[in-house]
Amino acid sequence: MTELEKMDIHVGHSPDPDDAFMFHALANDKIDTGRYNFTHELQDIETLNQRAFSGELELTAVSLHGYAHLADKYAICSCGASMGDKYGPMVVAKSEMSVDDLKGKTIAIPGKLTTAFLTLQLLLGDQATYVEHPFDEILNLVERGEVDAGLIIHEGQLTYGDQGLSLVIDMGVWWYEETGLPLPLGANAIRRDLGREVMEEVTVYLKQSIQYGLDHREDALAYAMKYGRDLDTAKTDKFVGMYVNDWTLDFGEVGRKAVAELMKRGFEAGIIPHKVDVDFIG
Repeated sequence: MTELEKMDIHVGHSPDPDDAFMFHALANDKIDTGRYNFTHELQDIETLNQRAFSGELELTAVSLHGYAHLADKYAICSCGASMGDKYGPMVVAKSEMSVDDLKGKTIAIPGKLTTAFLTLQLLLGDQATYVEHPFDEILNLVERGEVDAGLIIHEGQLTYGDQGLSLVIDMGVWWYEETGLPLPLGANAIRRDLGREVMEEVTVYLKQSIQYGLDHREDALAYAMKYGRDLDTAKTDKFVGMYVNDWTLDFGEVGRKAVAELMKRGFEAGIIPHKVDVDFIG
């Protein structure tokens, strides 16, 4: 089969180490992808959430919160999950404060469709003022005192202490205490109009890419390091280990239950506009 005969699959994912680790094999031609040609676009998760509304990408990383608004266009791949088991996005501040202290304060968030923001809304509701900023600017905004607190995702969860900031609450810990479940943050979504056969086949290649990274960890970590802003090898390894694990190969029964609980609570709180029954491909 020639390149001209192959079907193009445009892939969107975040420029952070765990996504880079997952997509290493696909991005660097480490596995045979049969009749598909994968091309990659790296953008922050909130931009990918917004792009998914117009269905620009066949396969894209999405926040589970974002997906709640996109279930008519996309299904969730059973592999590719980012789940935090008693850890996740964090609220940090320049000085020590409690959750109650956050009420009435201004909090920088990395996007209104991020799962991080959904969980923060479940905790605080409208008792704080939320301002959107690019995820990689939030720590600096908090350090400079331009906002009272910041909701951080990605590698900021490991580096906030380097800027002298204090943890107010870990949303993954809070979610576990509330539900007894891991916090499902992100997933990979595949466009429904591709048809079931293509959706299933592309999901198989995604799973092969994840498995390749796990089987060739040193090689995949070296690639992921390129996207680990301010992370050394040890921290990159730790961060990847946090979000590329058994649940990444398959949500499993617990992961599926966690997604359903997130959707249920989001709907009951009026944050998600309608009930969402998530179907998984693969």
